[in-house]
Amino acid sequence: MQDPTLLVGTTKGAFLLERTANKDWALRGPFCDRWPINHMVGRGRNLWAAGGGEWNGAGIWRSTDGGESWTLSKLSNGKGDAFLAEHPEIAAQIGQTAAPPAPYTGRVSDIWSLHMAGDTLYAGAKPATLFASHDGGVTWEPVEGLTNHPSGPSWEPGAAGLVLHTILHDPARPAHLWVGISAAGVFASEDGGATWERRNRLANEPADHGDCGHDIGFCVHNMARATGSDLIYQQNHHGVFRSPDGGRSWHDITAGLPSSFGFPIAVNPHDPRMIWTLPLNGDTKGRFPPDARALVWRSCDGGDTWQGFGAGLPDRNCYFTVLRQAMATDHNTPAGVYFGTNSGSVFASHDAGESWQAVANHLPTVLCVETLSRG
Repeated sequence: MQDPTLLVGTTKGAFLLERTANKDWALRGPFCDRWPINHMVGRGRNLWAAGGGEWNGAGIWRSTDGGESWTLSKLSNGKGDAFLAEHPEIAAQIGQTAAPPAPYTGRVSDIWSLHMAGDTLYAGAKPATLFASHDGGVTWEPVEGLTNHPSGPSWEPGAAGLVLHTILHDPARPAHLWVGISAAGVFASEDGGATWERRNRLANEPADHGDCGHDIGFCVHNMARATGSDLIYQQNHHGVFRSPDGGRSWHDITAGLPSSFGFPIAVNPHDPRMIWTLPLNGDTKGRFPPDARALVWRSCDGGDTWQGFGAGLPDRNCYFTVLRQAMATDHNTPAGVYFGTNSGSVFASHDAGESWQAVANHLPTVLCVETLSRG
């Protein structure tokens, strides 16, 4: 069993949670100048943290020394840069300077997701744009094949805007990519991003699916791909879905869950039929766990049946939200599962989700949780 490092992105910077020799958890941070950090990924001692917003602009921070130091690649300027340029006396007083003109100012406002596919690092932005870096995150260029998709003019924003929040790839076929855009749906490329196919077809149609017809609904919240297969799972605004064929068709597997609404979904890296999700009570009902009781729901058969687990989690008066990128797994056996909340807690399970413990509390709103192997 290997203890992972948890990469935790929050509204006030990036944090690292690391297991100590006596099995406690030690917290490092905040990093990245306390920027809002929507997502983080890592490989060895190389870490990346993406975020920003209206004030900061959009950017990706990178560290080559395990988080000891960080460098920013800025993709767009924010209002803070304009303010510092207009008020040099204040800038001097607080020891800051306006960033130089960034290449995509006016095109994107912040970065929502990161994904390493081979030697290419991808980033998803708001409004929905996919960027690629071939030098470890120093420079970036847009993947215009997605930007120019014929359906682009019809894309509608979700509640958080038009965001590209999920990026997946197939390690055995590096040119095969998938992205999730809220609220435009699932898109796949089999030629490294040159061309894209929209994949939102519903294969089964339950009676209570609503007005979406024969698609799954374009407001995809998160996706997870099973290792070594074309099996992809999705938490959508309208339910949980499974695709056996790389997103070409989706099967509704919501039956057995207490709600069709939620944000994260995760899959066991060793068992393609074991998945986890954390349902919330509904879009307009407060977005907290049903009955104000926290349960992580697990399926061991690909979503055909579900069981809720809550040992160690709040069993009453629980009103937190778990956001789309705030759940992750490790590569242990049994798999460890981790999630963070908008109330600033991080929970960990070392038995595939059957029992839980809080490993951090009182953090800023947690926007993402990812795992980094120490190997």
